[in-house]
Amino acid sequence: MPRVQVLVDEREHEQFRRQARREGLSLSAWLRQAGRERLRTRRISSLRDLKAFFREVDAREQGREPDWAEHKVAIGRSRASGQSGT
Repeated sequence: MPRVQVLVDEREHEQFRRQARREGLSLSAWLRQAGRERLRTRRISSLRDLKAFFREVDAREQGREPDWAEHKVAIGRSRASGQSGT
């Protein structure tokens, strides 16, 4: 299996490593996954592509989006406590 050497600064290395750990992956597995996700990215070049994109995104979502009044309440709580509650 070929090896790939990626040069990153210490800060990036630590950020990547921590995120990989949070996701239960090794740094190597996390970087491979990130690369694969980039390969799957497609360009939206027509209205048809755009509609297909939103159908896919909607199918992945769970629950419902809060309405504006609920957002304003959450923003107010966040300002008062310093925490978002999400």
